Amino acid sequence: MIISSYMRNEHRECDELFSTAEKSVIDGNFEEAEKEFLLFANETLEHFKREEDSLFPTFEEISGSKEGPTMVMRHEHEQVRGLIGKMAGAIESKDSDAYLSMAESMMILLQQHNMKEEQMLYAMCDRMIPQDKKEKTLEEMKAIEL
Repeated sequence: MIISSYMRNEHRECDELFSTAEKSVIDGNFEEAEKEFLLFANETLEHFKREEDSLFPTFEEISGSKEGPTMVMRHEHEQVRGLIGKMAGAIESKDSDAYLSMAESMMILLQQHNMKEEQMLYAMCDRMIPQDKKEKTLEEMKAIEL
């Protein structure tokens, strides 16, 4: 559960930041929304970097495959990155309608993505990766920054 717990907590933190930014857009406070969205974007991208630079390679090494769940997760990360860029543009231009429309898509994408990671990939990591390697991987992930 060491991987699942840590990564699930990161998902919840990102969800909270996303929700706070959305509320500021709804309130028309774009100065605050910009700050909060930047926090969400940075935390989300840092989370992806931890997965892509440490967790996924460890899982791929143990499982012997780069074609499975990590390939799907990387693809979804790219989708999220693209949406982050578009949403940042909507905040910059103070277009709440565009932002909120994209926020709905982002929320659905992230919920589905996080569910797959939490219920499948992280559980597989916890089962397959030896304890000492999990602890080492977790320490590596904690040290990764954007």
